[in-house]
Amino acid sequence: MKGTEAEAAEVGPSSGPMRRDQAFHVRHDAAVFQHQLPVPSHPCNGDETLFPNRIGNYSKGLPHNSLGEVHQTAYDSLIHALSAGLPDDFEAIPLGCPDPARQRKFVNPQAGLAFDLQGTDSHQLAIPPAPAFGSGQEAGEMVELYWMALARDIPFTEYDTSPTTRAATAELSRLSDFRGPKVGGQVSTGTLFRGFTPGDLVGPYISQFLLKTVTFGAEEIIQQIHTVQPGTDYMIQYADWLDIQNGCTPQQSDQFDRTRRFIRNGRDLAAYVHVDVLFQAYFNGCLILFEMGAPLNPRNPYNISATQVGFGTFGGPHVKALVAEVATRALKAVWYEKWFVHRRLRPEEFGGRVHNRLMGAANYPIHSDVLNSRAVHEVFRRNVTYLLPQAYPEGSPLHPSYGAGHATVAGACVTILKAFFDESFVISDPVVLTHHGLSLEPYTGPGANSLTVGGELNKLAANISTGRNFAGIHWRADYVESLKLGEAVAISILRDQRATYNEDFGGFTFTKFDGTTVTV
Repeated sequence: MKGTEAEAAEVGPSSGPMRRDQAFHVRHDAAVFQHQLPVPSHPCNGDETLFPNRIGNYSKGLPHNSLGEVHQTAYDSLIHALSAGLPDDFEAIPLGCPDPARQRKFVNPQAGLAFDLQGTDSHQLAIPPAPAFGSGQEAGEMVELYWMALARDIPFTEYDTSPTTRAATAELSRLSDFRGPKVGGQVSTGTLFRGFTPGDLVGPYISQFLLKTVTFGAEEIIQQIHTVQPGTDYMIQYADWLDIQNGCTPQQSDQFDRTRRFIRNGRDLAAYVHVDVLFQAYFNGCLILFEMGAPLNPRNPYNISATQVGFGTFGGPHVKALVAEVATRALKAVWYEKWFVHRRLRPEEFGGRVHNRLMGAANYPIHSDVLNSRAVHEVFRRNVTYLLPQAYPEGSPLHPSYGAGHATVAGACVTILKAFFDESFVISDPVVLTHHGLSLEPYTGPGANSLTVGGELNKLAANISTGRNFAGIHWRADYVESLKLGEAVAISILRDQRATYNEDFGGFTFTKFDGTTVTV
């Protein structure tokens, strides 16, 4: 009966067509802003043109000759598919494994062509050219990878005393182009295999966010992991290496330690990043920050509210979801760089070039720093090949090396956490693992009172990224430049989201990986 039903009146500053128009303008203005950004150039290192046999570029998964050099027609088919961007052309790329039942597939090249509805388009972001095949930087990065392979089983706590890490320190310090011509120079056992960002060199090698217990709702997660038996290296025999370069699944599989351990060395770190969910470490870090009561970024609008707390905006659900959300945006950006710009060869491919050069099978123009390296010759003494020992049976995934997916996701996710939390907050009760990685104990050593949220988040990004280097599947430059690419992705998303809030918000201020301060 009319007039007897209760009716709720809609309230709010706008509704109906007005709200619809406002939503349109928010989206339109964000799109216009992104459209007006300059389109960067995307230079590569020139190796693809310099070497017609493609020895300087990624070709894993395609058919190869006995030297591991790609068949030209197959490589041309890949370039044609990338150039045309048509799905059917990707299906026509010839794969290399003689046994179709063992053939691995290329990983998602078309992701580099995907558009996004938030943040800067992947093609409007750029990273510098990768080090060239014959350069001193490429050689220095490869020498580091040989040493990382030799040092996989050495606990981080023993780097000061281990003869292997001391030898690595001495040789890397002599390479003027190691870590790039502007960064090279003295390396110590305290800086060996560490990152480049503020906080990386303070305190223990492993970030507190990979050690502390994670409270995941009603669950409690102790961060002990399945580790691989020491001395377990793969692709050290030439026939195995060539089989894997053709895209065949490996004949071997990992041999795991029955005891779970905290991450104590490079092999453990490589095991973690072999099977992790890409945003896992940062989601765990976010949960740890909330559990320890870390304060939010000082510019969070709810810090000064007398009646409200953040939730769907500026609160727990917002930041937790955003940490995962930026991961896919970061992957689209780096997949464009991988497949459509740089196509940098994987370290295992370069290891094959080193082997064939030193065995006299080919005369590749490889820099003497790697050919004369003590690490390379120590690998030969152990394995009777110069191939780079791999931590994974299959070696690298089937996509190019530069940039690195893990590192780009690390840069994006860590940037979100630094934006939402007070990065200057000092982490209380820091811990360090015991010798065998079976337990934790209080950390009271150098820097114990200086482990900040920002520094340990930077270190977390470095740990995850260099874990892939410890595995032998990525280069240092992959990590360094990809971290900054992920940061740019996250900043662009934060900037777009800023226009969507009703709160009186002046933007988050935080420290970038290069040490400069930005407000978004």
